[in-house]
Amino acid sequence: MTEHRYGPTRAGTVLLDLGADTGALVLYAPADLLGAEIEISHDTSGAPRTHAAVRARPAPSGTKYAAVYEGLAAGGYTIWRDHDTPAGHVTITGGQVTSFHWCGQGTLPLTPLPPTR
Repeated sequence: MTEHRYGPTRAGTVLLDLGADTGALVLYAPADLLGAEIEISHDTSGAPRTHAAVRARPAPSGTKYAAVYEGLAAGGYTIWRDHDTPAGHVTITGGQVTSFHWCGQGTLPLTPLPPTR
């Protein structure tokens, strides 16, 4: 697997593909998950998983840490804590951005990548 080192995002660096049947997910995470790749999958049998990295996201109220999943077909999705354990469930609605807050401290078995300096 290729190692990626993501720096913080800047204003205007995230574009979302939203449409009648397409939405997006912003997954807020604790800072200790910076760089971790969190998987999600549509709630249909055999659906493939996709992942996104948790990145620092500057905001007026301070830095937030989040993974952004864009272009998701409307419907139910499972957020995976690890290969076998769900961390939660969300419903994506077309034309909207859904948010999910990771509960507790980061406990992913993945080793988060060190932040870019």
